[in-house]
Amino acid sequence: MQFDLKRFANFVSWVINPVVVAPAVYTTIVLLGFRADPHNMSYLMVLFLSSTIVPMLLIYGLKKIGKVSDYNITFREQRFLPLLVLVAINALGYEFMKQLDAPPLLSGILLFNSVNMVFILLVTLQWKISIHLFTFASSVALLFLQFGAVALWLLLLVPLLMWSRIHLKAHNFMQTLIGGIVGFSVIFAELKWWIGL
Repeated sequence: MQFDLKRFANFVSWVINPVVVAPAVYTTIVLLGFRADPHNMSYLMVLFLSSTIVPMLLIYGLKKIGKVSDYNITFREQRFLPLLVLVAINALGYEFMKQLDAPPLLSGILLFNSVNMVFILLVTLQWKISIHLFTFASSVALLFLQFGAVALWLLLLVPLLMWSRIHLKAHNFMQTLIGGIVGFSVIFAELKWWIGL
């Protein structure tokens, strides 16, 4: 049987996907990094609702009514409305985190998710940055901040994800490269500053 490159690229794209990567990373950070905190499940619930469950329901609904053509929102022109709503959802999640008096890293995740979504929104008006690479690289930065250099091994998956998005013609090389570099460096700098306040 011949190896199907497109099917493999699709598989990589779905496994290393924002809606898979983000909850996995948040679960790891909360359950391992904050296991002694009695409110850790509350933090996790807010993170899940704000950055995973509500966005998934939003994209499902938009697909259902024909506002987006696919779940990856491949077309740049269709990304504005979902990104705008996600800015508000993450900002609301940040407010919930403040009410819970969550650790700075956890509240910062939602605050800067919202800030960075505005950045992606503005970029999207002119250009198509890879949200897959942005999310994956920023997730590695989160793990690096919490657990140290061991998390950087995950960056070995970046070329595979870049190849996948390029092979599927979802992005070109620069869109994936910039997504990865900006995703890692921006969230790392933001949270390093935020935690240090």
